Amino acid sequence: MSSTENLVARYLDAWNATDAAERAAVLAEVFAEDACYTDPLVDADGRDVIDQVIAGAQAQFAGLVFTSGGPVDAHHNTARFTWHLGVPGDEPLVIGFDVAVIENDRFTKVYGFLDKVPAA
Repeated sequence: MSSTENLVARYLDAWNATDAAERAAVLAEVFAEDACYTDPLVDADGRDVIDQVIAGAQAQFAGLVFTSGGPVDAHHNTARFTWHLGVPGDEPLVIGFDVAVIENDRFTKVYGFLDKVPAA
């Protein structure tokens, strides 16, 4: 597994870590202190705010798990990857992809896009 693939795997681990201390430790591995995360629903600046966003998503989607949706595509200091959110083994409820900028082996910027979301 490449360092970028490992970074993406740990990123997904952060989204699945429900223990606050464990999640904070993984976020410290994955994100620069002043990283930003942006998707259609949120614009979060800083590791602590990203942590709050993840905790909120976990509360909203309790019991669901983020998994990789396929291989990581990367070049230079940029990676893109697809993820799924759902019950393991079932059809994903949400499918998205993220584009991440990497500096010093950590994400500095992550841009999230939603390809499939449940109907309201």
